[in-house]
Amino acid sequence: MGKSIKTFLAGLLILFFTIPAFGEHFRVVGSWGFLSIHKNIEGPFWSQGIKDQTDGKLTAEIVSTLGQINVNGVGLLRQMDNGIFDVGHTLTNYIVSDCPELAGLDMPALSWNLETANKVVQAYTPVMEEAFKRCFNVKLLGITPFPAQMVFSKVPINGLADLKGKKVRGSGWTTAAFLDALGATGVTTEFSEVVQALNRGVIDAAIAGSLPGYNAGWGEVTEFLQPIPVGGWALMAAVMNMDTWNGLGDEKQKMFMEMYEKSVIKPAWAVAEAETTEGIERLTATGAFKGTTAQMKAIAVSDEDVALSKKILEDYVLPKYAEQVGPKAAERWNNTIGKVVGLKAVPKK
Repeated sequence: MGKSIKTFLAGLLILFFTIPAFGEHFRVVGSWGFLSIHKNIEGPFWSQGIKDQTDGKLTAEIVSTLGQINVNGVGLLRQMDNGIFDVGHTLTNYIVSDCPELAGLDMPALSWNLETANKVVQAYTPVMEEAFKRCFNVKLLGITPFPAQMVFSKVPINGLADLKGKKVRGSGWTTAAFLDALGATGVTTEFSEVVQALNRGVIDAAIAGSLPGYNAGWGEVTEFLQPIPVGGWALMAAVMNMDTWNGLGDEKQKMFMEMYEKSVIKPAWAVAEAETTEGIERLTATGAFKGTTAQMKAIAVSDEDVALSKKILEDYVLPKYAEQVGPKAAERWNNTIGKVVGLKAVPKK
């Protein structure tokens, strides 16, 4: 085969994989394939549920997951804007570098329970919809939680203050700011690389959801677990390429959003609290998993831990957020999330 023909065929292949799919078959990048939300809720919906519920009017395929694709959250959304994928999933904390206003959603110690987290999401949804469209040209389909994000430590700790001087893996700059105020050093490490980083001494502790941490083997390389939501709820955004979304038309848009709310959003919120408890019990061999070989010791959350967390959020994280996003965005936060939690984001004078 001549060189020119080979070049032509290679060009056709590239074109095939990069032509925007503006029709009604969606190319989807899912979340992490080993997590229960993907296995039990998100994956089945995209692979089969959407087709069954629309009698084939809408179909989809999961072409990759966050654990497989070799780009970060911002990179994924840029590829979506170019039409390579129609739907993507990413943690909001992964994309705040290019859209700082989104950092206001899932701050450390902001939502102490799932009910509050849900209210926060509902209040901030209009702001997020506009931000996703402006920053990435995507339509926000919905926000789902993972189990509460807590501290896994390889070194002994008796409370939150003991993280001072330690190297801690966190996610997002608001968590990094929280750790900085504690006197800890925030370290950016991919979720899949945490076990290796702990084994090598690159980090002393890490923050993640209880059940995802268990499934990823963190309980085998750490000894102390403090179930305080210093990493929020790792809220996951599902988004769709805006051209794909507009191509559906009003009727199919309405049908899709009702279906997605029923099949993905509500089930995901319903299981997050149970999975938080399951993860803790699996890691510490308590409750339903008493008698198993888990080795972690649960560190009780004290009144001092709660007070310290709230003080850092109010005195350090919120002022830094207000400085980062500017007065208009801070005002939007104060008028939405701020009213839910009774706090204000105001820059330090």
